Amino acid sequence: MSDRRLQVFHTVAKLLSFTKAAESLHMTQPAVTFQVRQLEDQFNTRLFNRTRNHITLTEAGNVVYTHAGQIFELYNRMENEVREITGGETGGTLTLGASTTIAEYMLPALLGGFHAVFPATNIQLKVSNTDGIVSMVESNELDLGVVEAPVHNKNLVVEVCREDRLVCIAPRQHPLAKKNVATIDDLKRYPYICREEGSGTREVISEYLERHGAPESALKLSMELGSPEAVKGAVEAGMGISIVSKATVAKELELKALAAVNLSPPLRRPFSFVYTRQKFRMRAMQELLEFARRYCKTHKSDSL
Repeated sequence: MSDRRLQVFHTVAKLLSFTKAAESLHMTQPAVTFQVRQLEDQFNTRLFNRTRNHITLTEAGNVVYTHAGQIFELYNRMENEVREITGGETGGTLTLGASTTIAEYMLPALLGGFHAVFPATNIQLKVSNTDGIVSMVESNELDLGVVEAPVHNKNLVVEVCREDRLVCIAPRQHPLAKKNVATIDDLKRYPYICREEGSGTREVISEYLERHGAPESALKLSMELGSPEAVKGAVEAGMGISIVSKATVAKELELKALAAVNLSPPLRRPFSFVYTRQKFRMRAMQELLEFARRYCKTHKSDSL
């Protein structure tokens, strides 16, 4: 039986969505459907009850889902124990996943420093939004995830490495650019550009607004974009305002292409390492985590 089929099925079952599973696994939806159908053919039974807008696990699907999680855990444990016996854990390859903001603006310096100290360990980096990274950690596709939103999965180890400050950005000539702080009432007055669903940045901002009595629907949402670069470009073009990590606009502020205004109340969020307990047994993982912890302690500005 193909491990890949089981991984795809497990992701669909966890998310209860073929579309979300395809996004998480970086596959097309037809490819996900094909893998699940092959697994159903293998067992000669349906694993999902499918309706027009909803799927649920069948009784057989629940059994496969439960055992799939155990299989992945045992496989991971076996892999780590073999590495410990052979000594291969000090080199080899680690697969690291990061949400978009962290991968684009904060990891390059950290990973460059790590590689200089541990050149025998290769790092493969996968980029997705926070939901996608957590999903890949859960299914053992990643050794370590670094995310920009809270993680509530009790089966994973979540270790906060530092805090990030978010700011409101606007064109230089925008009325908000002349203010010392931007309040929530200020945010509601102008067209607002947000990140896509599943983005850690969007989730944190939505929770911030709710906490202060203004749901996301209170904003004048004008665009939904899939990356910090796209958001900054749209703001610079005068299409609206947005909220981003201050670390992502250092270049634009230096070039005076954008204005950044502190929020009132202030908004901070954690950047966290996410991994399984079994992964932490790998010596290369321990070395990477220890290096990252030290790096975060000595780089407490708005970039890692």
